Amino acid sequence: MAEKSVTQSGLAREVGVDRSTVSQLLTGQGARLPNAQVVAECAAALGVSADWLLGLTERPERLADLLATSLTMTEAPRALIDETIFGWHQEAAGYKIRHVPATLPDMLKTRDMLRWEYEPQLGRTAEQAIGASEDRLGLMARSGSDYEIALPGHEVEAFVRAEGYYRGLPAGIRAEQLARLRELYRQLYPALRIYVFDARRVFSAPVTIFGPLLAVLYLGRHYIAFRDSARVAGFSSHFDWLVREAELGAREFPDFLDRLARDGGL
Repeated sequence: MAEKSVTQSGLAREVGVDRSTVSQLLTGQGARLPNAQVVAECAAALGVSADWLLGLTERPERLADLLATSLTMTEAPRALIDETIFGWHQEAAGYKIRHVPATLPDMLKTRDMLRWEYEPQLGRTAEQAIGASEDRLGLMARSGSDYEIALPGHEVEAFVRAEGYYRGLPAGIRAEQLARLRELYRQLYPALRIYVFDARRVFSAPVTIFGPLLAVLYLGRHYIAFRDSARVAGFSSHFDWLVREAELGAREFPDFLDRLARDGGL
């Protein structure tokens, strides 16, 4: 009431009760527990949640307001110039970032790989977009963040064999991409750690967890971002589960790439 500059009489008028009822609620002397309608009307008049007035939560915001700040849906254009997700990386500088990508991680791809992947959607503008992945890689190197990536094994195998999503990808681009992965991993490990899991045993949708700040699910056309600490902790626990269940640990990833390259004739 003090924050809203509302008097006892003013609140009583808005709620539709006698001033004495409000006074008793404030003093606690002889007051009975108010009925649900009085609680709801008081909460609406003061712009707070009924649960908070009843002492059931420590957050005074109404549920709709909490949801608006803790969960947002943002458009995810099919492009590498994505200021939203780049901003999230900048915000989380210094924190550990955990990532389950939709394909191979963009920031680790060669220019030819990115061009093959994005030109069907972007046309000539693909060249302008490619630098964004390199900017993100540079940010990772400068920020001091640890970067953990969990990859399903079948994704890398499909890439090497040019199957599924990667059908039609020339062998030269695949060989160059594998070489770049090995080189970047050699340079960045252990700040960059990649784990390979078996998607037949464990599963994850594409998700990125930016330290304790937020967790972002990738739907294809949109991102859903969660900022409440309990949800972020839940996503972090999910990622840690992927790491525990991984078939290949971070130290084994280069050998995994070498084996796939030999088997695929690359």
